[in-house]
Amino acid sequence: MTMKVFKYGSKVLRKRATEVETITPELAEFVDHMLETMYLSNGIGLAAPQVGKSIRLVVIDLQSEDEVKNPLVFFNPVITAKKGEVWAEEGCLSVPGVWADVLRAETITVEALDRHGKQFTLKDVDGMLSRCIQHEIDHLEGVLFVDKISQTDRLLNENKLKKMAKESKAALA
Repeated sequence: MTMKVFKYGSKVLRKRATEVETITPELAEFVDHMLETMYLSNGIGLAAPQVGKSIRLVVIDLQSEDEVKNPLVFFNPVITAKKGEVWAEEGCLSVPGVWADVLRAETITVEALDRHGKQFTLKDVDGMLSRCIQHEIDHLEGVLFVDKISQTDRLLNENKLKKMAKESKAALA
């Protein structure tokens, strides 16, 4: 079952998501729906708030369409270490059509619970996976990548963002 991806301007994207106390069978099923939505949207990451559920859950899969799926599930992810800085272009399923450079930590260590509630740690993660984890964890804090872009990029995308916000508000009316 695919879910609606909430767009820029939706209030759920600006709330700090709540911790997940227990990973229930319903949440395990929700993970599957999130992955299906992410794959059908051609995304590589999706946070629960993007599909309207304000909980600390992220799914990521960097594999291309023709590669074997390798989904990563993070309940209550926390970045415990950061090293270096690197700029790279980002986009977001909740901010379609907008791409801009964002400064992120180059290397991170992240702790989380997997889909079965087992704690795990990924150490010294770099490259696209590091960027994607940071981007998705920002969603759990109510932060969007466009909050971190340069003033120039913000001005270049201002009309698109205003239109999106207006459409999101109209969809709620």
